[in-house]
Amino acid sequence: MPLTYTLDPPVTPALRDGLLDLWTDVSNAGGAVGFVPPVEREAIRPELLRQLTAMAEGRSRLVVGRDEDGRLAASAFLTFNTHRLMTHWAWLYTVMVHPRYQGRGYGRELLAAAADAARSIGGLDAIRLTCRGGLGLERFYASCGYKEVGRVPDAIRVAPDDLRDDITMLLTLR
Repeated sequence: MPLTYTLDPPVTPALRDGLLDLWTDVSNAGGAVGFVPPVEREAIRPELLRQLTAMAEGRSRLVVGRDEDGRLAASAFLTFNTHRLMTHWAWLYTVMVHPRYQGRGYGRELLAAAADAARSIGGLDAIRLTCRGGLGLERFYASCGYKEVGRVPDAIRVAPDDLRDDITMLLTLR
């Protein structure tokens, strides 16, 4: 059964806690969302609060996916550029599907919902995202229509002896 996606749900304590749990669970399952396992909720909380502040200031939008029971299953932040020459594209950050839902096509659904949200906002020609090399994520994003447009070798240090490429992907919305 597909998830139900919502753009800009009300930011309630339940949503905030659900996002924090989702981010923690995805990180601890090895997801490349800014942290390396093991990570505690409290280490993620400041980053979530930065994202929620950006939403409150109108600099970011949130897409969430819920299962048939209303549980938070997926999310992504669509963040606008503030530079006057780059307002025609947005960043997609912290793309997450809870580990219990992975392998069901929900990642593709989430990316499609984020693209639909970007189109509905208007004025956006493209979405960019970055992903961590070494996990095959660039192949997944490419299969969803994104094109690799840049790569910085060894830009991400996940451990003292583990450096990964920072890969930039682009989805044209037209």
